[in-house]
Amino acid sequence: MKKLGDIGIYDAFIPQASIGDMYKFLIISANDDKLYKADPFANYAELRPGTASVITSLDYTWSDDKWMADRDKKDIKKMPVSIYEVHPGSWKKHIYRDDSDEDKFYTYRDLADSLVEYVLEMGYTHVELMGILEHPYDGSWGYQVTGYYAPTSRYGSPTDFMYFIETLHKNNIGVILDWVPAHFPKDAHGLADFDGSCCYEYSDPRKGEHPDWGTKIFDFGKNEVKNFLIANAIFWVEKFHIDGLRVDAVASILYLDYGKQEGQWVPNKYGGNKNLEAIEFFKHLNSLMTGRYKGVMMIAEESTAWPMVTGAPENDGLGFTDKWNMGWMHDFLDYMKLDPYFRKDNHNKMTFSMTYAYSENYILVLSHDEVVHLKCSMFNKMPGSTPEEKL
Repeated sequence: MKKLGDIGIYDAFIPQASIGDMYKFLIISANDDKLYKADPFANYAELRPGTASVITSLDYTWSDDKWMADRDKKDIKKMPVSIYEVHPGSWKKHIYRDDSDEDKFYTYRDLADSLVEYVLEMGYTHVELMGILEHPYDGSWGYQVTGYYAPTSRYGSPTDFMYFIETLHKNNIGVILDWVPAHFPKDAHGLADFDGSCCYEYSDPRKGEHPDWGTKIFDFGKNEVKNFLIANAIFWVEKFHIDGLRVDAVASILYLDYGKQEGQWVPNKYGGNKNLEAIEFFKHLNSLMTGRYKGVMMIAEESTAWPMVTGAPENDGLGFTDKWNMGWMHDFLDYMKLDPYFRKDNHNKMTFSMTYAYSENYILVLSHDEVVHLKCSMFNKMPGSTPEEKL
């Protein structure tokens, strides 16, 4: 590759390259280490356990024009919304009786038909997809992203994913993606230490390392990093007709001391714990997204009492269209766990959220977070040993 000037940009022209070819970047670091990196902007990745990028085409003839035209006319803060959260890899699998064959994932095209039928029957308006951005581990929810511009190859090609979205749109079902600008993993082929130094992450480990998750934190002070993420949000809406992004772990981005002990974090220039660079990033991101795409939802999973999450950026808000109501969720679940005899003394758990219900544009939420790590299903949270007792 040839270096273009002194600004750290390189290019190369390979005339023999064709669709389906796999590639990586070989980067020689300042310490002469050889780093084999996947393309951060690749649209397709080699099926795991391989980690190469794959040349592909995003050419697709869309036929969801009516949905897209109608979406742009909607006032998303006034329309009814009921969202079904789906992890495609675990929602359904092809079951094989032969012990020599593993159960196989549904492809994007398999899901298109079976998921539409279920969502329509249940009356949902949208699906929220977990684990679409490329990631290494099948057993995860997909929140350690190694390919921000690539729908995971586990379920098919990028055009297969386009077919899936188009099918849902034709059935008047919107598609929301889980989006993870909070952190990224340390996998050798990914963004971490991309050229042997901290390109995408903060160089100070007190800012650039997330102790809870063992991941790297994006450096929101770099224009190149902010542009990488903002362009990624636009990419999914423009190229894949996505109808919204559910932004994961917003609190971990906003607070410099999130999940950290004394001495593990660096205060901002005013001595506080707010990430001022991340605040400006969200204002810019949401101003662009809501300004360009009137019907697209920008949903914050923000677990604290941070003010004005859905407020207008010009009024010092973050500019999201919606926020998960985590407080209501916890109160509601605590109430449902109670024996019916004691509920009469705890109705405040069901009414308290009304004291702040209009401070943000809230979405009432029951998510995967509340049924994992032995937290049980909704049914099993309720007291009683038989269905009759529980209901």
